[in-house]
Formats: sequence, structure tokens, C-alpha cells
Amino acid sequence: MVAEPHREDADGLPQSGAALPRAVREAHRAIARALQLRIADHGVSMGQWYFLRALWEEDGLTQRELSQRVGMMEPTTVTALNNLERCDLVQRVRNSHDRRKVNIYLTPKGKALRADILPCAEEIDETATQGISPGELALTVSVLRRVSANLGGLPSISGDDDLG
Repeated sequence: MVAEPHREDADGLPQSGAALPRAVREAHRAIARALQLRIADHGVSMGQWYFLRALWEEDGLTQRELSQRVGMMEPTTVTALNNLERCDLVQRVRNSHDRRKVNIYLTPKGKALRADILPCAEEIDETATQGISPGELALTVSVLRRVSANLGGLPSISGDDDLG
């Protein structure tokens, strides 16, 4: 039995055969970097982007619901909300039906950002998918969703097709 030759990647590191995780990570980082550069012009960080996007889809979520939508732990959400509140992008309102709950609402400033920032995300999506046919893109998304399901990924939620 002949041993396979030792292969190295461009960085001189042994190839592990983990092409999919590496490709997904590279694509995610490239998209996130491009989006971060664009939204920074509007005074919004990537951390803020995820919460704003969720609230643009459904304003008035509770802190717990918002944590679940964004996929963050609740203490991280509290810190992010403190920052968003300081920037006058959201406000916390005690739930009138259940005083234990706090609902998060966009301020007029937070709502207005949507018209400026969502086109940035759409442009990045268009740039990222240039030269990729609709069929190839649909297949890629389908395969990635199956990979996630195979690994027990988070359940699909509205807006999963968006950046972030």
C-alpha cells in the first residue's frame, strides 16, 4: 500500500480535506467585510446590523425573541441594546401585558436607517453573486441548508436569505 503524498495549501499548511468549512468561512468573511465597510459610512457596526435587521423585519420583539432571531446569548443582546439605545436607534418599553418582559422598538432614527442600509446589503449580494447563474445559486443555497440541517443547525427563520 502506497501512502498518499503529503499535500500543502497555499500557506504551507497540510490540507485537511475540509474544503467546505474553509470555503464557507472565506465567503462569510468576505461578505461580512464588504458589508461592514458599507454600513460603517452610516455609523452602524456589524453587531448593530444584526439587531436592526431583525427589528426592521418585526419591530417590538422582546429581548429574548430578539436574542433568538439574531442567534446571540441574552447577555450579549443586553450589551448590544444598551449601545443601540445610546445611539438613539432603539428604545426599550416594558410590556403592558407582562411586566417581566421588555419589548424593543425602533426609534424614528432607527427606522430611517433602513432606507440607507438595506440597499448596501442588496448591492453586496448582487456583487457576490455576479457570474453565478440562478440555478447554481439555488443549488448552493440548498446544499448549504442541507449541510446545516445535517449538523443540527438552527431552524430556518424569516430573512435567512439576507446578508447576516
